[in-house]
Amino acid sequence: MKLGRTVPWPGIIFAVLACVAIAFSGTDLWLVLAIFLVWLGTLFLVTATPEPAMTIQAKTQFSEASTARLIEHSATPMLMTDRNRVTIANEAARKVLGNHIIGQDVRVAFRHPEAIALIGETGGGSATIQGLSRRRDIWQMNRQEMDDRFAVIELLNQSSEAQISRAHTDFVANASHELRTPLASIIGYVETLRDEEDQVPPAMRKKFLATIQAEAIRLQSLVSDLMSLSRVEAEKHEVPGEQVELKKLIELSARDAAGAERVSRIVFECPEEINVLGDTKQLEQLVRNLIDNALNYGDPTEKVTVHLARDEQGLARFSVQDQGEGIAAEHIPHLTRRFYRTDPGRSRASGGTGLGLAIVKHIVERHRGRLDITSEIGVGTKVEVRLPVSEG
Repeated sequence: MKLGRTVPWPGIIFAVLACVAIAFSGTDLWLVLAIFLVWLGTLFLVTATPEPAMTIQAKTQFSEASTARLIEHSATPMLMTDRNRVTIANEAARKVLGNHIIGQDVRVAFRHPEAIALIGETGGGSATIQGLSRRRDIWQMNRQEMDDRFAVIELLNQSSEAQISRAHTDFVANASHELRTPLASIIGYVETLRDEEDQVPPAMRKKFLATIQAEAIRLQSLVSDLMSLSRVEAEKHEVPGEQVELKKLIELSARDAAGAERVSRIVFECPEEINVLGDTKQLEQLVRNLIDNALNYGDPTEKVTVHLARDEQGLARFSVQDQGEGIAAEHIPHLTRRFYRTDPGRSRASGGTGLGLAIVKHIVERHRGRLDITSEIGVGTKVEVRLPVSEG
């Protein structure tokens, strides 16, 4: 009996594609190479070994079963089709398209114009699909034909990249608007003073200069907060490692934020010293931002309570509570968005940049903590930060 000498090109091509997908999912390259070599050896062994009892259909089923096991746990959704009928769909693909797609016509499984057009193309290609599983999802669909019968489909989720791009676009637009407003005011008053110098009374000139100074300070604060936010975001993946005495830091930072005129409004409830692993400068900024917000937006005749203690889970729980108008429930989820304001006029009048809580959120995330904001109309607002305690 002669051994078969046919080179299994479809199997080799599929092995290459599957191993590339596995490598992109983060698997060690040496392991991927070992899988490829074993797979390649198996393909040649199957084609070269005389197996008179194994029909072509049985061989196909054996190959499909091996392929299905190999790609089942890949993080990338992958499908294999036999004459446009789905024969293999890994776990990730079934989560996106549903368990019912096995055995279904792939065009019915996707039900998307761009996907159907790509499936109809000879040889394969790629297409961008929106709303495949959820309305705002964006996927890149790659299809590669192995022969006139089999094809491999790979889905790459591009939703996060699109969201980041939209967030950057919105951020640039909002930052430009926030910067343009004080600049326009400064330029307008300066032009008036320059062009009509002799006609502007001293009292009005003094008022104009005070406005220019206030807008310049606001501009300086905005640039400073933008730089702070940029630094915090750049360091968000670096776990801070300084031993920080939280009680001491909170009391000093709160007094610094309040200044001599408003420090009497702060009530400290910090009975014990608690250490955390943190970035001292960022934690100081976190405290200053929360104290500044409470003093600016709370009732100026009422106290601001600063509390520090361990919670029931052993975490350091730091909170700032004001007494004032409070914030409507619909605004709470958006308070940490950049440039979000519940009352834009009041915020600007108090010198707010709209970035304070966004900076706080990023600092808390970098310290592996949790941020909670609660508020009740007519009672006040409480901002609570929980951080892991350092026992070292």
